[in-house]
Amino acid sequence: MDAISLPVLFGILLLMLVLSAFFSGSETGLMTLNRYRMKHLAKTGHGGASRAAHLLDRPDRLIGLILLGNNLVNIAASAVATVIGIRLFGNVGVLVATVTLTVFVLIFSEVTPKTLAALHPERVAYPASYVYTPLLRVAWPLVMVINLAGNGILRLFGVSADDAAAHSLSSEELRTVVTEAGAMIPRRHQQMLLSILDMENATVEDIMVPRNEIVGIDISKSWPEILEQLVHNQHTRLPIFDGSIDELAGIVHMRRVLALVSDDNLDKDALLGLAREPYFVPEGTPLNQQLLNFQNQQRRIGFVVDEYGDIQGLVTLEDILEEIVGEFTTDPATRVKNVYMDGDDSYLVDGTVTLRSINRAMGWKLPVDGPKTMNGLITEHLETIPQPGTKLKVGKYILEIAQTRANLVQTVRVKPPKRRVRRAPGEDLNSDDKASKADTER
Repeated sequence: MDAISLPVLFGILLLMLVLSAFFSGSETGLMTLNRYRMKHLAKTGHGGASRAAHLLDRPDRLIGLILLGNNLVNIAASAVATVIGIRLFGNVGVLVATVTLTVFVLIFSEVTPKTLAALHPERVAYPASYVYTPLLRVAWPLVMVINLAGNGILRLFGVSADDAAAHSLSSEELRTVVTEAGAMIPRRHQQMLLSILDMENATVEDIMVPRNEIVGIDISKSWPEILEQLVHNQHTRLPIFDGSIDELAGIVHMRRVLALVSDDNLDKDALLGLAREPYFVPEGTPLNQQLLNFQNQQRRIGFVVDEYGDIQGLVTLEDILEEIVGEFTTDPATRVKNVYMDGDDSYLVDGTVTLRSINRAMGWKLPVDGPKTMNGLITEHLETIPQPGTKLKVGKYILEIAQTRANLVQTVRVKPPKRRVRRAPGEDLNSDDKASKADTER
């Protein structure tokens, strides 16, 4: 050291600080990389991403290499700074070098590069991977010795370096990723992705058509009445039953019926001959599983049955798809069935409307973890069949019984909570009221 001039020592010290900044920043950059984006870039042929992914397959080796390099340059910088301090200030130069080097290392070799790498990990990590890949091959014997010692200590605590994190996402974590994607994923696409995740929490009971609303052909009726049903039918596939839906004969496709009509060969026997064997679905089947079942069975309609085999309702492939993409109809008047505005701040809702459908259509948050319909929600809370005029509060929603029929709540008046609208500075109260009213009507 005595033979080296001060300018050269300062140059060596500066080089050590730069190398220390490189090791510190690249460590933070590599460890904070978005693993899924990195894998995507690697699949597209990105060289830096491919090398970074290979390095992160064994993080213990990478950390060993980084710490080895970082400690070497920091110790070398300390030695050089001490020599410079002694030459400039004598014995007190040791203290001066220690304090000065600590400040410089902390600011320029730790905080600054690590902050930069945390904010822009890809800009730091991918170029650094080109350095670490050959460096790991050169320093492999020394890194291996260090890792053997470190991993041996970890095993004492029951930790194995082979158990690298799989970085798999749960459904809730994936939901957070989709929600926080922002403008990278259009809002409409976000809703569809979240709806797919919600399907595992919903069952066929949540979306089925109740048995009392199933439209079909009653073969026990006279032929003119059957023809009348066929003429005024609005569905492509119709169940055929004998007197009751429990006496289900099958499903008939209207296209095949029209073929017989054109040949003037349609009668009851011919109609029954066209019927396909019905497909039954156990209640409680999750929607994501039922979607696969429809695909595997090549079916579009299934009848939901309880544990006793009694038909509870009907579920279609279209119903499940609407859970993902929303209602297929584009007519605002038919988008929300059996829901009508009643004044400026309330709605008349049919008691048979399912809670999931009205929540999706109206943007409400009525509880769906219990009863499936509005009628079921009310009777569960009141534990009796209410009289017209009875009011109750469910969460932030005020429900008033408008009409009842026998043992069923027929119509309910729902008053949802008012939505708060943020008012811009200088905006008057009237404009806020108008915006709130328009938001509610939408």
